[in-house]
Amino acid sequence: MIRLDAVTLKQLRALAAVDRHGSMAAAGAALGLTPPAIHSQLKGLEQAFGLALLQRSSDSAGSVLTEEGRVLLEAHARMEAVLARAALEIRALSEGLAGRVTLGVVSTGKYFAPRLVKILATLTPNVEVVLRVGNRDQVIRDLETRSVDLAIMGRPPRQPLVEAAAIGPHPHGLIAPPDHPLAGRAALSASDLYDETMISREEGSGTRILMTRYLDRLGDGRPFRLVEMGSNETIKQSVMAGLGIAFLSLHTVTDELHQGRLVTLAAPGLPIQRHWFLVHPSDQALRPASRAVSDAVLALKGTFLPDVPQV
Repeated sequence: MIRLDAVTLKQLRALAAVDRHGSMAAAGAALGLTPPAIHSQLKGLEQAFGLALLQRSSDSAGSVLTEEGRVLLEAHARMEAVLARAALEIRALSEGLAGRVTLGVVSTGKYFAPRLVKILATLTPNVEVVLRVGNRDQVIRDLETRSVDLAIMGRPPRQPLVEAAAIGPHPHGLIAPPDHPLAGRAALSASDLYDETMISREEGSGTRILMTRYLDRLGDGRPFRLVEMGSNETIKQSVMAGLGIAFLSLHTVTDELHQGRLVTLAAPGLPIQRHWFLVHPSDQALRPASRAVSDAVLALKGTFLPDVPQV
């Protein structure tokens, strides 16, 4: 029989430390405890669940989590995230604020998110809005662990289950330097693009997923030459330097398009018009502060989004 009332945060933190550092001795050193103290915490935890959570090596070189221990560690990570958020909310309340809301934003959204936060400071003056930026995979993890209250992303995830509301258009297209041979040409075909190097975001990026689907449809599955780079800024600089062309959210290149440092290409089916979504976990009701921020964002109807030049 599992005894949850016997489980303590000290025990869970000891388990996490062993997983992170690989042995009880190293975990004890990290937590300022002796190895016997760590052993005692883990023994109590295993007794509470009635099974082994660690697999000790025969030569005492270290310990690894069992499958059950891994499940418990994931639950602990969520608990720590919730406690950390509660601590921030308590501090905000003690400082006279109505609350603190953590807004997760995929990295593509960082080009408009600071402006949005500034607008929200006027619309919801009693709520402190904190940005947390990451790629799509990271934002999804933050939703799972409740490290964010709300998130802005281009495509709602299937898991975790979320409530999503469209907040504005999100165009994507191919960009090139203004002196590129394909620049200014109308009605490009797939064959016009086969010899081009496509500079791409990393795996897991929402932009990469959309680009892959577009190129697969365009070329009937024929592979294009890809060079992967980890940020929109690096991709933009590489395109301007003539290293290739890129498929990007046009909200990431509005300044460069207005200034003529980049141009969009008239490839088939472009621009692809998607939407930005505001999401939050569906199994948890929004707190009043989060609801106030959500309502304010929805009421703006995308007016905070960058102005993309007409293709």
